[in-house]
Amino acid sequence: MTRHFRAWIPRAWIPWGGWPRGRWPRGGSPQGGCCPPAPTGRPASFVLGFLVVLAAQGVTPSEASGQWVNAPGAGWADLTVYAQDTRQTYQFDGVKRPIFADGRARTVSAFFTASVGLLRGLDGWVQLPFHRLQFEDAADLRESTGFGDPRLYLRIDPTLLGGAAIPVALRGGVKLDGGDFDVDAEVIPLGEGQRDWELMVEVGRSFHPRPLWAAGWVGHRWREDNQEAARNPGNEWFWLANVGGSVGILHWQVGAEGIRGDPWIIQGIRLRSARREVLQVSPSLGTDLGAGQLRVGTRTTLEGRNLPAGTAVFAGYFRGFSFR
Repeated sequence: MTRHFRAWIPRAWIPWGGWPRGRWPRGGSPQGGCCPPAPTGRPASFVLGFLVVLAAQGVTPSEASGQWVNAPGAGWADLTVYAQDTRQTYQFDGVKRPIFADGRARTVSAFFTASVGLLRGLDGWVQLPFHRLQFEDAADLRESTGFGDPRLYLRIDPTLLGGAAIPVALRGGVKLDGGDFDVDAEVIPLGEGQRDWELMVEVGRSFHPRPLWAAGWVGHRWREDNQEAARNPGNEWFWLANVGGSVGILHWQVGAEGIRGDPWIIQGIRLRSARREVLQVSPSLGTDLGAGQLRVGTRTTLEGRNLPAGTAVFAGYFRGFSFR
């Protein structure tokens, strides 16, 4: 790896939380875990329309503070907070509509991510989320606060096996069933209720001496059964592409990312309408602050299925460290 390729630390992909599982009113849609029921004329006295963004793929540090796979004993830590207030969802047919029963979903999620080099060409990651979730509709206001599902990763590059230091890496990990999950339809779950396994290929390119870089990844997520909710969330492909650079004291970045999932199996029935898809863009600006970097930005959905619509705002602080 050349010393100039210091533009990119990709963040762990964090998927959106699913729907709370509950009872369906007569005439509704048995798509628990992903989709709202059809309107039935009766008051919405339980949460079936709750869509909460639990995604924080994170922001990329500047060329000054980022690096490739961490050297042994070196690493970084990042704290990013996301907030969204939305009254719209992309429903199962991909059409953006108001949340059922005049619903409103408000989310504040903080993600602490840290990585440290273990061996030459090998580093480890951990990500811990904390959420404050609110859903309000014509019937009631529901709230949940607490930790979500943590993630653990290992990442390798060719130098682990004595190969050339090129900006290509393989990252694999697991999302643990660590957040509170309850099938009570009146409770907003803080986790998804099952383990996920992920594998992704990461690539990047610096255009030194120009202050410009590009990076991205493509990966696959295998999702285990959620036995408590009697559902098998569909496996998913996901991808991300970022381009960024520096202008004076400012570091800019524009990212695009997407998910395309398989149909879910709910209570033994494969429902093609119950799958997650999203395409979104994330512009941001950052500047050096103290020993790290502060970054602010937005994330806006362009299209999707069974996921929230609208724009989230985020702010994060990144800092490198070394135990050597």
